[in-house]
Amino acid sequence: MSNDRFNRFLGDSPSRVLIRLIFLSLIVGIILASLDFSPLGLVYAVQDFFVRIWNMGFAAIERFGSYFFLGAIVVVPLWVLSRLMNWRGR
Repeated sequence: MSNDRFNRFLGDSPSRVLIRLIFLSLIVGIILASLDFSPLGLVYAVQDFFVRIWNMGFAAIERFGSYFFLGAIVVVPLWVLSRLMNWRGR
């Protein structure tokens, strides 16, 4: 019974999900490498983002909030639509 729940949570069997994740990781890695991104560069970019927030003070928090709400305007309706489509399919 718990194995069914686990498979449902993953969306498929663990081995298939692992193979799919490996394949997608390779594809995304190739795309990011072609754009000249590196894993360490991404870590430094995130670190720099938080350092700039700390150094700029509350203006950065306001900018972060505007980024959050701008993204939420797109993400939340898409999520609701996907949940509704998934609900209607059952």
